[in-house]
Parts: sequence; structure tokens; C-alpha cells
Amino acid sequence: MPVSKTERNKKIALVMIAIMAIAGVMSFTTRAFAQDNSVQVQKDESHASWDHIIKGTENWGDSKDVQVGKFLNNIWKSTGIYKMIHTTGKEAPVAEVHEETKAPFASSAPGYQYLIMIAIGFLIVYLGAAKGFEPLLLIPIGFGTILVNILGANMGEGPDGMLHIIYKAGVGNEFFPMLIFMGIGAMTDFGPLIANPKMALLGGAAQFGVFFTLFGVSLMNLIPGLNTDYNIMQACAIAIIGGADGPTSIYVSAKLAPELMAVIAVAAYSYMALVPMIQPPIMKVLTTKKERLIHMDQLRPVSKTERVLFPMMLLALTILLLPPAAPLIGMLAFGNFIKQVGCVDRLSKTAENELMNIVSILLSLGVGSQMTPEKIINGKSIGIIILGLLAFCVATAAGILMAKLMNIFLPKGKKINPLIGSAGVSAVPMAARVSNKVGQEYDPSNFLLMNAMGPNVSGVIGTAIAAGVFIATFG
Repeated sequence: MPVSKTERNKKIALVMIAIMAIAGVMSFTTRAFAQDNSVQVQKDESHASWDHIIKGTENWGDSKDVQVGKFLNNIWKSTGIYKMIHTTGKEAPVAEVHEETKAPFASSAPGYQYLIMIAIGFLIVYLGAAKGFEPLLLIPIGFGTILVNILGANMGEGPDGMLHIIYKAGVGNEFFPMLIFMGIGAMTDFGPLIANPKMALLGGAAQFGVFFTLFGVSLMNLIPGLNTDYNIMQACAIAIIGGADGPTSIYVSAKLAPELMAVIAVAAYSYMALVPMIQPPIMKVLTTKKERLIHMDQLRPVSKTERVLFPMMLLALTILLLPPAAPLIGMLAFGNFIKQVGCVDRLSKTAENELMNIVSILLSLGVGSQMTPEKIINGKSIGIIILGLLAFCVATAAGILMAKLMNIFLPKGKKINPLIGSAGVSAVPMAARVSNKVGQEYDPSNFLLMNAMGPNVSGVIGTAIAAGVFIATFG
């Protein structure tokens, strides 16, 4: 009588189960790949085929026996759950330091703190993907945070961890920030600033937040119990966060306070991404409804000659007056020049698109790779995050108040909508878009974007100049 397919499958399954059961019993009672030390290994090659010992395992002994219990125990010890439970700051081994990279191999924080950082990473990804808060920045930063905090993955450990390589290659020095500035230059239209030069005052006023933070750092050092003890170079690096400029923050911290670069970079990029959340409440508190309804004239057309000469004049002035700012301003001018000159479109498009996208991914992953418990969960880092937020808020307020001050002297019909003053920070073009969005909440026909781009691009230049001043003074 023929056997049905179902019955045949059942028999095969039973045979497989029986084989696995026998193998399991034997693994607990016998050794499959090693022999007892008392057994002599046959040296005669003619009898090698009869020997049950695999060549090279003759002296393994009991430590290499294949046993189900030991196998399952090792699997359990390799899980992230086990590492989070059993990794403690006090019991963690002293980190071995690689001679070339000076990077630690071992973790030194309790396991639950890594779990907290992974949760923060998922929150950052959620804010970028679901809430739309600058997903181009937050999503790779969030993934970098998650990946570097997976215990046992070793992605952030030197010398061979992927995230460690990314950080050492361009985040921990000025390489990626310079490329980002070149891309920003290729993406930026300086026409609104050229058409209305007085908008540079708004970008300059926003730098008040940068310098004001220096006093905030001094005050924080006086608070008992915080044990911050920031020095002047660390204070300068922290203050640059107020410009909401991630590449500049990395550049300055690399020059003045490399030991704080991780948390400074994270704070700067976080506030850049959270511009749509942080700025609107400040804008609404400091302006009246009447001021928010101000319409501004359309900007005059800017000739190609003006557009081409502007980056060259900017670079020339930087060379003559503030050489320490020349790396940032120079790359910004280079990127903008190849955009405006018109004869190297391939270079301009590459800098603006492919290269900018690649470097943004790598820089954001590198920033996220620094969000480890040892660097983030401590009093000094929390102080930096608080001071950076203060700097950013003061910079936003200063730009708005400068616009209100300018309106006192401007004739009727030429008034400035104070909302564009908030775009004086160098988060291009995010801050300008926020100014336009808030303005249209009160009057949908009020388009402030191009007018807001004037202070926005001047803020980029202003933050770079502030960085140059700090480096020239203390570097």
C-alpha cells in the first residue's frame, strides 16, 4: 500500500528527532573532537584514516569539547541582554589602548546606561522619521547612537570598528567640516544678502549668543556641587554651539577642546535639527501680531558679476583681517564660486549633491558614534548641553531684537519683519524656513523666505568669523 506524503514527512521528522536526541545524549557523555591526553596519537600516516582525531586538535583537552550545555551557556553570554545585566562601571576591565589610535577597547559604564543610550537613539530616529525634524541629520545620528551602544558589537572601538574609523577619518579633525562648508557654499545663494546688505546686522547680532555663553560658562563654574571647572578654551568651544552650526562647532572644538568634541558635536547637531521646535516660541514671545504681519519688499535682482565677485571679496577680506577663519570661509567661498562662475557645473553639482550627501551621512554617523554613556551621562556633558541650548536661545532672541531696533530708524514702508531676525543663526536654510512658516501662520500671503535668507547666510559667515576670533585669541 503506498505511503501518503503526510505520513512520509512524519516519519522523516521522527528520524531527525531521534538523530538529534542521540547526538544530544552523546554530547553530554563523550568528546567528539578531542581525545584524552593518555591516548597516544598514531604517527603512522598509513593509519591516519582510522584515527578519529581531527588534525590540530590533539592537545585541546576538555576545554574544547562540544557540549550542548556549554554551547547554550556561551550563546547566552554573548547576547546583549547578558552584557547589559553583567556590565558594570566598577567591574569593567581597564581599557586596553591601541598604540596607533589611542582608542579604548573596553567599555567602562554600567550596562543599563547603554540601554538608555540605545533608547535615546531610537527616539532620535523617531523624531527624524516620524516627526520630520531634519531627517537627513537625525536619522543617521540616531542609528550611529544605537549601533555604537550595542554591547558586543564593538562598532565604536578602535582600531577596526566601523564607526571608530569614520570618526577618526574625518569627524575628529577638520576634514569632514571643511567638505561640509564647501557643500554649503555650493548650495547657498548669497543673492538676498547682496541685494540687502543691512541684513548682515541681523546675522551679526545672532553671534551675541555665542559670546554671551562665555559668561554663562563662567557662572556655571561658580555653582557649587557641579564640578564643571571649564577652562576658557572649553568655554569658547561650547559657545560656538549658539551659532547652531555643527561643522563649525566640530572645527573649533578640534582646535581648542578636543576632549569635549563628542558632546559639543552632538549638542550642535541636535539643536540644528530642533530649530523648528526651539525657535517659534521665542519668536512669538518677542514679537507682536502687528510686527508678524509686516510685508517686506521683493528683493532687487542681483547680477552674475556681483554673485561671482562676492565670494572672492569675502575670501580676500578674511585673508587680510582674520586668517584663522580662512579654512572655513575659504571652503565656503570656493563652493559658492564654482556654483556662480558657471563654467564648472559638474564640480558644483557634485559638491552640492553627491559629495554633500556622502559626507553628511558619514559625519552624522560619526557624531552619533560619540553618544556613549561615558561621554554623555555625566555632569560636565549635561552642563554643555544646557549651555548650548542657552546660547542658541540667546542668539535667536538677539537677532529678533536687532530687527526691532533697526525698525526704529527705518522709514515707514521699509520696516523689517522681526521674524526674520531669528534666521541670523547659521542653520541654513532651516532657520529661514522657520521664519517664513511662522509668518505665514498669521498671513498666508506673507512670503518671508528670500528676505530671511539674507540674515541666514550672514549668520554662517558670522559664526565662522566668531570661530576665527576664538582660535586667533586662544588657539
